[in-house]
Amino acid sequence: MSSTDTPSHNVAAYLSRYGKVGFEDFRRMAADASLSTWEKIGFPDSYRKGFEEHIFADIQHKLPALGGTQQVILDIGAGCSDLPRQLIAQCIAQQHRLVLLDSAEMLSLLPDGTGVEKVAARFPDCPPLLEDLHGRVNAILCYSVFQYVFAEGNIWSFLDASLALLAPGGSMLIGDVPNISRRKRFFASETGIAHHKQFTGRDEVPEVHFNRSEPGLIDDAVVLSVLGRCRAAGFDAFVVPQDSRLPMANRREDILITRP
Repeated sequence: MSSTDTPSHNVAAYLSRYGKVGFEDFRRMAADASLSTWEKIGFPDSYRKGFEEHIFADIQHKLPALGGTQQVILDIGAGCSDLPRQLIAQCIAQQHRLVLLDSAEMLSLLPDGTGVEKVAARFPDCPPLLEDLHGRVNAILCYSVFQYVFAEGNIWSFLDASLALLAPGGSMLIGDVPNISRRKRFFASETGIAHHKQFTGRDEVPEVHFNRSEPGLIDDAVVLSVLGRCRAAGFDAFVVPQDSRLPMANRREDILITRP
């Protein structure tokens, strides 16, 4: 998180203790009773509480298979907030096969249901599941997760394994991508400066530096290279904006990939 994306006290304390958060850290956070539902997935309550209904509506719009029936749905890094609960309810109602992938600690916090399968694994280190779902998935959701793959994994292995799962006509939504280039553009604008002042309560202009290397952060080059790799592999891929009602829609974006 940036200086203007201030985490809550509990999350800030965790980051101070553990530094960068990865898969194993989220396992510990899931089991930490002092953290709220949203803090367990790395967000202060103010960034998700009251917003997840809008987030899910945005996801449904971008993944139309969720509105169909008897589809195969995969959620990579499901977490434990209200968002996967809404997904579970939708998939049960539509008689989908829903595969939730995350740590056992995270998955234990989610309800069970007809057609809901919980797979405790770190994607794509799950060969049996990859074989089972190869070319069969109608919708893949990866929401607020890609930045952690980028930080501690191999995004190309992750992406290639995901694309191999899509059925003809299937789509993958890599959602809520924190693009530092887009964030810079926003906070260099008049709108962004006003937002910063309102958020911080201080009459100061956010410090923004262009044409600077940002090690460990996703930028335009990363996002556009993802599109290029998908298109070269025969998939359509687009950068799409988030619903304006979402809490970080002005500095995050989504990547939508479809198999023709």
